[in-house]
Amino acid sequence: MIWKPQPRQAVFMARPEYEALYGGAAGGGKSDALVIEALRQVHIPHYKALILRKTFPQLAELVDKTLNYYPRAYPKARYNSTTHTWTFPTGAKILFGAMQYGKDKTKYQGQAYDFIAFDELTHFTFEEYSYLFSRNRPNGPGTRVYLRSTANPGGVGHGWVKERFITAGPPMTPIQEEVSWREPDGREVRQKQSRIFVPSSVFDNPALLENDPQYIQRLASMPEAERNALLYGDWDSFSGQVFTEWRNDPGHYEDRKGTHVISPFRIPETWRIWSALDWGYSRPFSVGWYAVDHERRLYRIREFYGCTGTPNVGLKWEPGEVARAIRSIEGEDPNLKGKKISRVGDPAIWGSDGTESIGSLFERERIYWEKGNHARLDGKMQIHHRLSFDENGIPLLYVFNSCKHFIRTVPNLVYDESNVEDVDTAGEDHIYDELRYVCMKNPIAPRPRLVTGASDYDPLDLGKTGSYDRYEFYRRY
Repeated sequence: MIWKPQPRQAVFMARPEYEALYGGAAGGGKSDALVIEALRQVHIPHYKALILRKTFPQLAELVDKTLNYYPRAYPKARYNSTTHTWTFPTGAKILFGAMQYGKDKTKYQGQAYDFIAFDELTHFTFEEYSYLFSRNRPNGPGTRVYLRSTANPGGVGHGWVKERFITAGPPMTPIQEEVSWREPDGREVRQKQSRIFVPSSVFDNPALLENDPQYIQRLASMPEAERNALLYGDWDSFSGQVFTEWRNDPGHYEDRKGTHVISPFRIPETWRIWSALDWGYSRPFSVGWYAVDHERRLYRIREFYGCTGTPNVGLKWEPGEVARAIRSIEGEDPNLKGKKISRVGDPAIWGSDGTESIGSLFERERIYWEKGNHARLDGKMQIHHRLSFDENGIPLLYVFNSCKHFIRTVPNLVYDESNVEDVDTAGEDHIYDELRYVCMKNPIAPRPRLVTGASDYDPLDLGKTGSYDRYEFYRRY
């Protein structure tokens, strides 16, 4: 017996769906399952498989696994370390590849792979992942064409992987997505494409625990975010997350304590209204409306996000069309209608190569933007200040639960690996950018840390009349 799947691995390998994601936590035997699954069709001469990691150095562990398993199962199989290719006696091939940069996907243009596997899928963007759909096709008759992936929470692709596999349906529940196309004769065809998430953790890997009884203990001793992600497969808390302060607690949407997401309400007439823009054409544009109360607390009350429904893909609308849609929203929304609205926009919209700037095209439609402050780290710190809670669980930034794209994208942003203080711009950061612009127009100081054991002397009686105790609560309409 060279290799035998453990029960959870066997469940993953038996799934019939076109796409399947395996994992969510560490130690579930994900990599073993992936490299063995690639062997399923090597008895077919024209079969070709592709196993991907983000970079070639990251492939080393997978290659080592194949060097252990493949020659024992197929003694005449040969590995070429130059081309990173296994060739089997039938002529079938298993190749290893990488896509360190988005442009690297074109290396696979014109290729066909019956089986494609992504190890650590959250390291890839959706654009990179979905491009390989076009390379997933048969090299001849009789092969099965499908994709398999493994992942832990975290990474630049955390948000889209979570949305596509985790929040789209309960674990082990097939997700059906309708796709359509038009035939040359004009006939429209509709079909369903399926995918599934198969969760696993170290508790599903008794062989590992038998060989290393202390592994769970080491996972449990990690910092909270890493522990929750790697031991329990928690997709709401992960290593590299930028805004770890974020909380979304539906149980407190009404009292607004210990949560950043709240139920909508009618904005008082005396509050100032801001609108912020991050421009995008092939990428999404983002327009957000914010109310500012008398204690400088921000409320994101409305959003207009120019996304096709595919992560990080823009609508390709012209500025005039976006401007007209903005005026329509502001003429209908009861929190915006008739209000004076201050605007701040992406500084890049005033750039021009001899043609009329995007900002000017907005102005043609009577939508005028101030230039936003693009200081990235200062803006990021302003968001941190606002997301922090006081001793009563009240933050300085709230988001209406109707702002679905903010809730989907901002909490899933990760740090840039080369610029470790900044957000990775390969992620879906458009709402984050327009939030920075409006925060920099309404800057605040960080809240003072509470000092325990300090003197109770309070000459100004701030303990009773401080701004946190005077938090203004307005009921929803």
